[in-house]
Amino acid sequence: MIEANDLRKGTTFTQDNDLFKVLDYSHNKTARGSATIRVKVQNLRSGAIFEKTFNGGERVQDISLDHSQAQFLYSDDHFYYFMDTQTYEQPALSKEAVDHLIPYLTENMEVKISSYQSEPIEIEIPLTVELEVVDAEPGFAGDTAQGATKPVTVSTGLVVQTPLFVNIGDTIRIDTRTGEYITRV
Repeated sequence: MIEANDLRKGTTFTQDNDLFKVLDYSHNKTARGSATIRVKVQNLRSGAIFEKTFNGGERVQDISLDHSQAQFLYSDDHFYYFMDTQTYEQPALSKEAVDHLIPYLTENMEVKISSYQSEPIEIEIPLTVELEVVDAEPGFAGDTAQGATKPVTVSTGLVVQTPLFVNIGDTIRIDTRTGEYITRV
């Protein structure tokens, strides 16, 4: 058990038979009152994100997750399937659990799967991915005082703002945390 004061970004805990991961943390102390801890959490089973408030002395059950290397195989209407590179097991995660990462997933991508009591909970993808541009408008420099950009569509369907020189068939590197263009490869 840990105190709510010890919750920090990335901490995982269980409460009321649900698993949560802290996304954001704030500590509020009023002059004569007790401290309140407000955390933005993600339910690791459903993918829902919401805020929780704790009083200063409250305690929650912290948990440790097991991590393993895996490879993305394929998806269907409801699940995304991976293969553990050590045991060759094929865990599946619900579409809701990986929803925010779908635009970056490509076949055979190496990921890290986090599990709790043999139940796959979430995946972690590389910080950058390289994707091919499949649709781009022609870029005309014109009278630009600042660096002009244009939207391009990559092979996974993600639309990214890039410099005007990026064309169809180019491979670009994208930051998976922000979804922004980094460089042309």
